[in-house]
Amino acid sequence: MSGADRAANFGHDSATVWFTGLSGSGKSTLAFAVEEALIARGVATYVLDGDNIRFGLNRDLGFSPEDRTENIRRIGEVCRLFQDSGMIVLTAFISPYVEDRDQVRALHPEGRFIEVFVDTPIEVCEARDVKGLYKKARAGEIPEFSGISAPYEPPVNPEITVDTSKPLDECVAEILAKLPIE
Repeated sequence: MSGADRAANFGHDSATVWFTGLSGSGKSTLAFAVEEALIARGVATYVLDGDNIRFGLNRDLGFSPEDRTENIRRIGEVCRLFQDSGMIVLTAFISPYVEDRDQVRALHPEGRFIEVFVDTPIEVCEARDVKGLYKKARAGEIPEFSGISAPYEPPVNPEITVDTSKPLDECVAEILAKLPIE
């Protein structure tokens, strides 16, 4: 079955929508809100995030730069399969390295990878941090914490940039407007 056949079957084109940003930026909240809006429109979709990836497929990986790269590589391969199946897959991962995100983009056909930079100010991210991760990272208790003790490389040319300090429904609308759905 071809991609065109799958699109005709589902009634929409497929894509990987890759949410990247700092911890606490609102990636998962936004991805799940977009998923809810897509399902309400009858769009076949699924969210991949740390809760369903880090405790299963990638449970053997830590947070070293090498493990982060392998984590994103595996997720990218899974996304490519979801996208090839005709679905819109939404991901919510810090994915701190431009090179890793570019490698995932390269797995997808042209126009089927939509990078969403959740560009929320670090002060907002820290204020949302109910687990106290930023405080622990700043105290040196969490090594390799993106944006504090490890790098976070913002996207150079994302398809979409949103700031989740704005209302959630506005951010969802911005994303829906750029997806391959009617």
